[in-house]
Amino acid sequence: MAEVEFAGEAGTGQVPGVDRQALDEVVRFTSELIRIDTSNAGDGACQERPAAEYVAERLAEAGLAPTLLERSKGRTNVVARIEGTDPAADALLVHGHLDVVPAEPADWTVHPFSGEIRDGVVWGRGAIDMKNMDAMVLATVRRWARSGVRPRRDIVLAFTADEEASAEDGSGFLADRHPGLFEGCTEGISESGAFTFHAGNGMQLYPVAAGERGTAWLKLTARGRAGHGSKVNRDNAVSRLAAAVARIGAHDWPVRLTPTVRAALRELAALYGVDTDVDAPDFDPDALLSRLGTAAKLVEPTVRNSANPTMLAAGYKVNVIPGTAVAHVDGRVVPGGEAEFRTTMDELTGPGVSWEYHHREVALEAPVDSPTFAAMRAAIERFDPDGRVVPYCMSGGTDAKQFSRLGITGYGFSPLKLPEGFDYQALFHGVDECVPVEGLHFGVRVLDHFLRAV
Repeated sequence: MAEVEFAGEAGTGQVPGVDRQALDEVVRFTSELIRIDTSNAGDGACQERPAAEYVAERLAEAGLAPTLLERSKGRTNVVARIEGTDPAADALLVHGHLDVVPAEPADWTVHPFSGEIRDGVVWGRGAIDMKNMDAMVLATVRRWARSGVRPRRDIVLAFTADEEASAEDGSGFLADRHPGLFEGCTEGISESGAFTFHAGNGMQLYPVAAGERGTAWLKLTARGRAGHGSKVNRDNAVSRLAAAVARIGAHDWPVRLTPTVRAALRELAALYGVDTDVDAPDFDPDALLSRLGTAAKLVEPTVRNSANPTMLAAGYKVNVIPGTAVAHVDGRVVPGGEAEFRTTMDELTGPGVSWEYHHREVALEAPVDSPTFAAMRAAIERFDPDGRVVPYCMSGGTDAKQFSRLGITGYGFSPLKLPEGFDYQALFHGVDECVPVEGLHFGVRVLDHFLRAV
């Protein structure tokens, strides 16, 4: 008989939580998913299908009826629904992507697609972003199948392709072409939240994402007069573009605080014992951030819009002045900041340089006073009583943007307990990505508790 760990106190009659098999499976599934190379370089060549078939098989073993869907050959998504006990309740979407960013094996201590388990750690691309969460979901629902657990709400599971690029073959395709699969879903959870953030002095924070900045990837094009490199040319496209890029890179964006960011600053100020009124007209967030130590990293990228030049392309020979020059800029926009972003880019690019959106997605905001957020807070603090949950806004974006088209409010909640010195955020797209086994065990316990309590 499987060893049972109770999610509630002994004698309360609560349904048992995860068992030893679930703890073993979350580690094994993470490792085995990592071994399936689903590198997405953004060129359309990624093949998520082997990972999708692996996931579908695990779900079918749990008695579910997964559906595999593709917009492009091999770019496979998996969707399944678990029926809840209350047909009147809103459904909850739980989603995770199957693709990963590329990795260069020569740069790694272990092979990035080995899924090696060594010294209590699972190594490989996707260990954090985000095959770990995919594995937690699989281990949780399989545990439910073994013990006859049914959640109150319907839960829709979505394992998506193409999140690491445009999401056109993944969540975008599902939201646009298969909205019926998500009928009744009002809220969703996915990556980049509920991880241990060691903030100094023994303080353990668990940031839960309740917002995302919008994506504004731009293409800049400068036009001028082509000519010989030895001649005077006051209409040089390269010079014009370089000046625009320099202005964009040096621009000091004004502060624009959203409700989620204000809530984050308010809770962090209280935890750090800083007496300040974040709602006051003269509130200076930069002054507060300077007093929050390492925790400032959670909020600093999201108090304003940003635009970082990332790519340049011009010319074909050193003594030929080209007629055009192109740059790309990674812009990110706080909720409500899009009009300011567009106006600012018009001003910074200047005459002779045009700009257009290369890829654009909405900013998101989710309530931090919702019952769902309260349930996430309670689940984390149930398994780490010393932890302190704080809301935050992601500086980047997730598949929640595409699912928001269906009216689904998204949260970042993929729980992990991490030891001090483990830099979770640095491992996103980084070298030697890995996840502690104990972190996965904590995650599956918290996820199980939350999904049954919410």
